[in-house]
Amino acid sequence: MSGRARSTSPRKRATGATATPPMQQIRPTSSPIESTIPELSPTKRRGRPPSAAKNRPSSTTSSQDTRGDASSSIYDSDAPINGRSAGPSRTYRDSYQEDYAPHTNIEIEHDGPSRARSRSPKKRSPTTTGAPGRSYALDEVAPISERTNKGNTRLVTMMLAEAWIVHMAVILGGTYVMTFHVPQFYIDDEVWNYGCYWKLGWLLPLPYTIICFLGLIMPYRTPKFLHRKQYASEGDRTLKQRRCDNLYILTVTKGDNKEAVMRAWKAHRHLESIDPCIRVHVLTDEPNHFEGINCFTCPKSFTTQHSKYKARALEWYRQTMRFTENDWVLHLDEESVIDDLSVQRCLEFIRFETSYHFGQGVILYNQYRFWRNPFFTVADGLRVGDDLSRFHLQYTYMHRPFFGAHGSFLLTNGRVENDVTWDLGSLTEDYQFATKAQQAGYKCGSIPGLVREQSPLDIMGFLKQRRRWYVGIRRLPQFLPKLWNFFWTLGILCLYGTIASVILGVYIPLGTPRWFGLLKDFSFMTFVYLYVLGMTVQNVDKGYNVLLVLVGVPVTILLQFVAVILEALAVMYALVFPPKDFDVIKK
Repeated sequence: MSGRARSTSPRKRATGATATPPMQQIRPTSSPIESTIPELSPTKRRGRPPSAAKNRPSSTTSSQDTRGDASSSIYDSDAPINGRSAGPSRTYRDSYQEDYAPHTNIEIEHDGPSRARSRSPKKRSPTTTGAPGRSYALDEVAPISERTNKGNTRLVTMMLAEAWIVHMAVILGGTYVMTFHVPQFYIDDEVWNYGCYWKLGWLLPLPYTIICFLGLIMPYRTPKFLHRKQYASEGDRTLKQRRCDNLYILTVTKGDNKEAVMRAWKAHRHLESIDPCIRVHVLTDEPNHFEGINCFTCPKSFTTQHSKYKARALEWYRQTMRFTENDWVLHLDEESVIDDLSVQRCLEFIRFETSYHFGQGVILYNQYRFWRNPFFTVADGLRVGDDLSRFHLQYTYMHRPFFGAHGSFLLTNGRVENDVTWDLGSLTEDYQFATKAQQAGYKCGSIPGLVREQSPLDIMGFLKQRRRWYVGIRRLPQFLPKLWNFFWTLGILCLYGTIASVILGVYIPLGTPRWFGLLKDFSFMTFVYLYVLGMTVQNVDKGYNVLLVLVGVPVTILLQFVAVILEALAVMYALVFPPKDFDVIKK
């Protein structure tokens, strides 16, 4: 943002070069945060008062273009591993006065090796009428016992770190038992018969299940995060740290559901006490503006060339906030809730995963009304399994968004947002954003954290949600989205093929070649295991006892047959009645 207080004078933005301050050595005795990342109390200081900056010498600055290529050296700044912020600490009151002060002459002092003063009027773009004048986040902080952003993130991620061995054993072992020990009328004296033609539907999901299997058997870990304590204990202070001036935790909502907006705000407002760089914001559309919270409202008068609805609001927010390469945005939907530990791991991703410019973690669907409707609950279990397999493979090992991205729990760098923008014009703006970021040369990484959401409440909400994803991905111009959409469509034929094989098998009792059955059993085991894994992880995160977690396994296996039918109905619904606009479903 223009005029932000840094360790030097405010940088010039519009035309000339920008001044980027050198990384400063942070003294452990004066840091507002401990050297490691503990569970912080909401009463932690947000920084020393501005008066502490007086009588300190000024530091020099160096010029550097902030719009360089994706591998610019801005991500290779040196800082001690126990430093909490590369730049000087500021009080939250000062940063809000600087960013949103309504008056034209701003005078700011901040703590650090140098002082920065700005007396020039702030240039605003395109409008800031929907921005709060100050932060309301820490006015009333609920005690820890009353907070709603809770879960078992540490336990779940510890389990997932070693679960790849279990994934391999269960899928391969189950495939072997089904193929060689469960009677399915397999034959060994024929390689092919005409009964295989109507059974080909069994093999249509095979490309998807192979990709998911590869993701499941790859260890779930981010090495720099797992070994960070080892670096600290050995006194190794050479690990490079990326600068982070602001982490905006942004809940995006239309704003017409006041209960959902306030629920998200109350769940997240205390997160600003974790680190001085964190800002908790809510983004709505006019006329849905909420007083007393950090609410940014996109005006009706704001227009873009392509984008509508959510993407239009995000584009307004991007232009209003004027991000730099030292700013990050954590995108959340209105029903999304992130816990303290996952926010801390987002900060670790920002500071230590210096090779990646945007990232994503795992999304669960157990925050509200979990198991209220068991069919939709189990249907979304597949989405969790998809995150733990296919998207895990993408973010942890490929570092390219070949499979797209989710719009929630999407952590993006400010320079990526400025280069790609949200003026996209797609029903699936998150997927299109990821593909354009890849084309621009940016890389993605995995965040070992969790965000919790909820499943649709009714059948029409479920169908409209899937319909928007299906049609939005199909309309993207790139080849890969169309390929994945084609495989998604094959799911209908798989369902039809399964039904046909059962009916025709009664009247035409032909055996199935064993090699054919082996492939079918592998695909079936992997697909069912994705449902079971997704539901088991959510049950453990919810804190259910071991008995309930075990009971959930056979229940999930039974209900997943209904979930498959619901998913196929959603695809047929999208093919027959494609959406004209963005569907907002009730949650």
